[in-house]
Amino acid sequence: MAKEEGYRSRAAYKLKQLDDRFHLFKGARYVLDIGAAPGGWLQVASEAVGEDGLVVGVDQNPIENLELDNVETIVGDILDEETLDEIRELLPGSVDVVLSDLSPNISGAWEVDQFLQIDLARMALKVSQDLLRRDGWFVVKVFMGPEYEAYLKDVKSAYRKVNVVKPLASRKGSAEVYLVARHLGRGRRPR
Repeated sequence: MAKEEGYRSRAAYKLKQLDDRFHLFKGARYVLDIGAAPGGWLQVASEAVGEDGLVVGVDQNPIENLELDNVETIVGDILDEETLDEIRELLPGSVDVVLSDLSPNISGAWEVDQFLQIDLARMALKVSQDLLRRDGWFVVKVFMGPEYEAYLKDVKSAYRKVNVVKPLASRKGSAEVYLVARHLGRGRRPR
């Protein structure tokens, strides 16, 4: 279905379902997508913010050109100060939505994979605290497992409203869920 509708990945439908439920992009102009390759979420966000908006996608792997005027991509590590500087140069101040569908290279050793994925989610949380506007949305993929509860607690200490959601487009046996958070609170990192 994704190929038929021109999306780069079926993950695009996960974001569409989250947006249908939470209206993530209502009034949004600036979106940051962390771990954006191959670009399905960039396509959805681009449609949502329209030609007056800007979507910036960051990934360590190059993202094939989407040929969308309101999408810019950066190849880099989100924890690198140079990458953050590139993001800040493209975006005029705080962003409205931070998206993270980051996933490690799956090894098959579940505890290792879950730990690595939570580590990526922690990086995304840090970036959201640095770059998101106070009433913006933070959407992050998380693998359920031993580290999940501690991470959920961290997100809840940073955001006033946090929902745990499993989109219908997720595979049935998948341990992934999405945290959809809003209203950055006392956990905001200083600039």
